[in-house]
Amino acid sequence: MKLFTILIFFFTISISAQNQFDKAEKLFEQGNYAKAKPIFESVLIQNPKDLKALEFLGDIECYQLNWDTALTYYERLKTVKPTEANYFYKYGGALGMKAKESNKFKALGMIDEVEESFVKAIKLDSKHIGARWALVELYLQLPAIVGGSENKAQKYASELLKISAVDGYLSKGHIAEYFKRYTEAEKNYKKAVEIGGSKTTYQKLADLYKNKMKQPEKAKATLEEFTEKSKT
Repeated sequence: MKLFTILIFFFTISISAQNQFDKAEKLFEQGNYAKAKPIFESVLIQNPKDLKALEFLGDIECYQLNWDTALTYYERLKTVKPTEANYFYKYGGALGMKAKESNKFKALGMIDEVEESFVKAIKLDSKHIGARWALVELYLQLPAIVGGSENKAQKYASELLKISAVDGYLSKGHIAEYFKRYTEAEKNYKKAVEIGGSKTTYQKLADLYKNKMKQPEKAKATLEEFTEKSKT
């Protein structure tokens, strides 16, 4: 009877903890990070290796632009589970944002680790879309002297094309737009619209028309086409 009572006690605690975690997760999804954070922190006190709590806390710090704190959580995630691609991807993203907000000299010291993190994510997950997008952007933004290269960006855009045609055409359109090859960008965005038909694809094409090609009529028509399509 005593053993049964103990089992019931621990079962009740477990259910209560799960309810609290579910509550925190809902708060997170609602963007209420201030209320979600202490709940996840209490979970972590009980279990310092709780992967979900660590990841949520890292994500909360990212949303609040606290890159250093986010990095500590993602670093712990990589240590506890070094086979999870997303942990390296998120670590690289947070480190990249920290580098972007640092002075140039300090940022240069972080670039290699940012790149290595995204590459590691791809090695762990051969179909990781986010890491490839991150590398496309990284190679576009970096000066050539420290590794920036359109060829490198195109390499990962081509890989995206094989994994997800929509992402592939969007990334190739993005590269072309970055280098002001607007007709080429238009062609790729149209392909993305044709294949995916999502709001994002239409928006990218409309933004190109409005902001780069100075064709507001086409931008308007593109968005109207999406609106009509959404009704059906």
